[in-house]
Amino acid sequence: MTNLIDKILSRKEFIDEPPVLIDIGASGAIDRKWKVFAKYSICLAFDADEREFGYVTKENDGYKKLYIFNCIVTDTDSNQTDFFLTASPFCSSVLPPDNQALNIWSFADKFNVDKKVKLKTRSLSSVLTELNIKKVDWFKTDSQGTDLRLFLNIDEAIRNKCLAAEFEPGIINAYLGEDKLYKVFDVMNNNNFWLADMKVKGSQRISPDELHSICQNKLMKKLIAESIKSSPCWGELTYLNTFNGSFSKREYLLGWIFSSVMKQHGFSYHLALKAKELFEDPIFSELAANSRLKILSNVFKLKFFPAIIIKLKKLFHLE
Repeated sequence: MTNLIDKILSRKEFIDEPPVLIDIGASGAIDRKWKVFAKYSICLAFDADEREFGYVTKENDGYKKLYIFNCIVTDTDSNQTDFFLTASPFCSSVLPPDNQALNIWSFADKFNVDKKVKLKTRSLSSVLTELNIKKVDWFKTDSQGTDLRLFLNIDEAIRNKCLAAEFEPGIINAYLGEDKLYKVFDVMNNNNFWLADMKVKGSQRISPDELHSICQNKLMKKLIAESIKSSPCWGELTYLNTFNGSFSKREYLLGWIFSSVMKQHGFSYHLALKAKELFEDPIFSELAANSRLKILSNVFKLKFFPAIIIKLKKLFHLE
């Protein structure tokens, strides 16, 4: 599929308008799923906690253009705001941790505030205006409590044409005033997006003090916590645009790439067939054939008797 993606993204549509990717809270690494189309894309990466951001610039230089912003992204315009640096850099946020609610969870210590600092602030809408970017094709955020408000800060016309959006909202109370998972569900399901993937992540419902009363050894406490059943605490959600409405050939091509990369081959097949009717371009027949092949090939990963597999392959000309 990599060759086909290269073929698509070498077309004039993407030379004129490269894919635009946004990664907010990029501590650790920019999304690996993007590697197959990174060299054709413009990426905007944001993170305010430089303790974990430094090597992103070194490891991710394969984009057509990469903008890195060591600042806080907010939904309002202001020069600076409070930022809470926590014991784990991956829990730092503009929102104060809800320590009282967190104290019943084994990972509560990760949210302990080391210090509160004032950091420079930018709104996402102002950054897009400054860079003269009028499209956001894939939006990804892990802002620790403000994911939805950041997405809604994007101009509505741009937001409605966003093709993929990722959020990591909380299920439990982790931050004061956070955007919770149920709110993301409500907004996205009513704005022409469908939930293409969801991974539920969690922690163990036992407090650090209770763990300490069982055992004082640091390693043993960690092993004890890992042995206890985990409970849902947050979710990793990925949405795809439903393509209900008017979309360009470029957007159908990119929608096919994104859904294929996510292994949503049923939806990529749907997009290819729909675009085939809308545009007189043979590329969509090729994309439909590729998606069909992926769908049929997946059947043979199931556990069948060898005789059945042979008959099915002959039936669909997949020998």
